[in-house]
Amino acid sequence: MFQLTATPQNGLADEPVHIQVTGLPPSQMVTLKASLKDEKGNLFRSKAFYRANEAGEVDVERHPSLGGDYIGVHAMGLFWSLKPEKAFRRLLKRDVINDPFRVTLDLYDSVCLQDSTTAQPRASQMVQRWFSGPGVQRKQIREGRVRGALFLPPGEGPFPGIIDLFGNIGGLVEFRASLLATHGFAVLALAYFAYEDLPEKLLELDLEYFEEAANFLLAHPKIQRPGIGVISVSKGAEVALAMACYLKQVVATVCINGPNAVLDIPLRYRDLLLMPMHYHREHIQTHVSGAVRFRNGNRDPWNELNQQSVLPVEKAQGCILFIVGENDECLDSRAHAEQAMEQLKSHGRSTGKMLVYPGAGHLIEPPYAPLCFASWSTALPCPVLWGGDPVAHAAAQEHSWGEIQKFFRQHFRGTRGKL
Repeated sequence: MFQLTATPQNGLADEPVHIQVTGLPPSQMVTLKASLKDEKGNLFRSKAFYRANEAGEVDVERHPSLGGDYIGVHAMGLFWSLKPEKAFRRLLKRDVINDPFRVTLDLYDSVCLQDSTTAQPRASQMVQRWFSGPGVQRKQIREGRVRGALFLPPGEGPFPGIIDLFGNIGGLVEFRASLLATHGFAVLALAYFAYEDLPEKLLELDLEYFEEAANFLLAHPKIQRPGIGVISVSKGAEVALAMACYLKQVVATVCINGPNAVLDIPLRYRDLLLMPMHYHREHIQTHVSGAVRFRNGNRDPWNELNQQSVLPVEKAQGCILFIVGENDECLDSRAHAEQAMEQLKSHGRSTGKMLVYPGAGHLIEPPYAPLCFASWSTALPCPVLWGGDPVAHAAAQEHSWGEIQKFFRQHFRGTRGKL
């Protein structure tokens, strides 16, 4: 009798799942499929083809996939290779407290090249993927101008405080903050446009808004003082680097695939106004998928004419971790990170670290999240190409997640809260 097992069936989204099949005829070819629907009803699917061993078993931790959406031994391949049924959809978890993603695993006793509504699986399992652990609290934040959600780990604290920033997607994105809170950090997922009464469009970055958020976090009784961290991606990484440069409250910053300069819109802080670098629109390309490739449209941050837009990284009082995907099709993030590292070095500073991931794309997220190669952007009438090779991108996500937590723990030493 065929048996499909997945353990744990109920676990965190950044936790691996062990998938096994037993009771097969020796050398039987099978198809394993995974599927889930997001909160908007969008369907994501993946599949892989395996051959049972002489004992009639398939163990995805030890046996290679021979075809399908990936080849080779990849224990979590069915999860990170999930692809949207409708092009350019990005898998995002919105309700991170009350409801998990439910992934259905199906076993078929043949090679299924096409998805069929009539073929019935020989065995199935449901796996629940939660984005917050037991005891994590979510508090809606509307303090002064600050809008967001604060995630607190269980216990009295005080806990290391982190602000979490995403990019041009806008709104409030919480899945990374809730997972970090599960690992012992107090995290403010911060919205800065297209949310509640915040500006609908980003016309200018007002750094005083982010300073207000930092002060709010530090004033919370469960937050460890004297400083906070920031984790960020894309446009959010531009904001985070500016915070590191100008705000003394920031002691540790993670910038994932962001620029070292002000791009597209001005940045204002009190009496300071930094004017942006703009894209070379004539160098922007259209990918065969129809998505827009911005990488070649980026202006050169090394160019003397652009120096007025480059952030003064050497002024940062804390430490900075630059995470770079070399297959980033949105931004030449390696060039920007290398210039920031050079700025630090030329001023005798050793407070920067750069992790470069060959084959990884722009949207490096927590482990086992599917690669989003291209998706619609709220700021544009066309989909944006983010890039990434699925296998290399998955490896980058798994490794960088551990490095991010290690980096924050290192720079928040002395906390009395449980890490």
